[in-house]
Amino acid sequence: MVNENREPKLAGYDFYHRVLGSPRYVVAPMVDQSELAWRMLCRRYGAQLCYSPMYHANLFATDLKYRKDALQTCPEDRPLIIQFCGNDPQQILEAALAAQDHCDAVDINLGCPQAIAKRGHYGSFLQDEWELLTDIVRTLHEKLSVPVTCKIRRFEDREKTIQYAKMLEAAGCQLLTIHGRTREQKGPLTGIADWSYIKDVREHIKIPMFANGNILGLDDVHRCLDETGVDGVMSAEGNLHNPAIFKGIAPPVWQMAKEYLEFVDQYPCPTSYIRGHLFKLFHHIMNIRSNSQLREQLATGNQLAQFHAVVAKVQEKYEPYHTGMTKYEPEEMEMNMSGGGIEELPMLQPWLCQPYIRASPESHRQKIAEKQREAVDPNRIKRQYFDNAGNEISRKRMKKLRRRQRRPIKTDAQCQLRHERHLEYCEQCANPLGSKCEFRLCRICCRDKCYADDCDCPGHGILIKSRRAKAKQFEAHCRQENNNDSASIVPAASQTTMESDDPPLADNVS
Repeated sequence: MVNENREPKLAGYDFYHRVLGSPRYVVAPMVDQSELAWRMLCRRYGAQLCYSPMYHANLFATDLKYRKDALQTCPEDRPLIIQFCGNDPQQILEAALAAQDHCDAVDINLGCPQAIAKRGHYGSFLQDEWELLTDIVRTLHEKLSVPVTCKIRRFEDREKTIQYAKMLEAAGCQLLTIHGRTREQKGPLTGIADWSYIKDVREHIKIPMFANGNILGLDDVHRCLDETGVDGVMSAEGNLHNPAIFKGIAPPVWQMAKEYLEFVDQYPCPTSYIRGHLFKLFHHIMNIRSNSQLREQLATGNQLAQFHAVVAKVQEKYEPYHTGMTKYEPEEMEMNMSGGGIEELPMLQPWLCQPYIRASPESHRQKIAEKQREAVDPNRIKRQYFDNAGNEISRKRMKKLRRRQRRPIKTDAQCQLRHERHLEYCEQCANPLGSKCEFRLCRICCRDKCYADDCDCPGHGILIKSRRAKAKQFEAHCRQENNNDSASIVPAASQTTMESDDPPLADNVS
């Protein structure tokens, strides 16, 4: 969808009010998660502004397929801001120029704290290179027909955070989003975002601002607006677990999942995106031990019909509890191994959309310290592992058995089909023939034929005829060069002989 009737480029609050429509509820840019289908679902439930997923400027500028897949939008997908990451001003400019007719602004990702951002040297790992950031923001501000915005994280130093924001504003940033966590606050060390930094920045800059961090529900949104004085609040993880977060409701997970899949039917996206969204929506019920089979079906599903089937099973199981037809008894939860311990119990019934509450960084550090103490304790009791027959096995063997148990159960027909080999065979021996071989032979027989008959087989990559022809051309070229060299040497030698036979000049004169 190209925005052909664009108004003159606006800045600051003119841009915020007249182009964006004064949004307060904002869906954050999320890699592989804020695609068109999800954005449309969020807009249905109160989102007033959406960001695209983060796109790599280099790929967007040079890879046409990547760009085409990324620029998926529709007339109802407005207002929209497209986000890029990168560290080269001209490269980001090229990507932004290709995207500016499809969005209302271009955002620069200066807040990603992940290891991949460190390897790629973008996101929050540019926050100490102020000259480069000034160049990037100023280049986009001067060359684009749409405003440029930025998303950042705070520093530990409060004054440095304020100066950082003022530097971006001076360079041309027209809207600033601040995450209340530092670059180091991620994963199990995420902790609580500090809104006081956001409030201090708000008091020192004049452009519109969004706040990000600690948003678990609509009450948090309003509290953040009141405490920080920002113009809007951005939600990422809270939105993924409850796309109706800006409505202040907690609908059943199957309702949100079904509506999302309807949008996917209309605006297709990769199955990995779908699977990721459903795992977020079903997070609490998929951690129930009795739902392990459902979890496996969702993990191995790769077709839309399979995802619909999982949603239908979830609804079939939990809808009677939701309507009150059946009394719900709490079910046994599984341990969340990725978090290093048991995650906190859901605040609501597990079939309702609700936020995911992480364990505190202090508890994570405490568990790490305990593990370190146990590792150096010579009297520690080593863990033992046993198979189903009661035989002791190694930890490696145990992990392999668990992986097998997690695999979906195959029927006898599927197993039989897997072991049947529908192959065609070489015309000269019993080996399977190459599927692309022009002579319907296996590789060995094909090679022999090409040597004997002086021919090529591109399917096997055997190019005997071509290589022989090249060798002959090379020999002829070398022979020609030798002949040319000989021809040039003979006249020179003759001339030298003639000069040596001439009589001295004095004798001729006499």
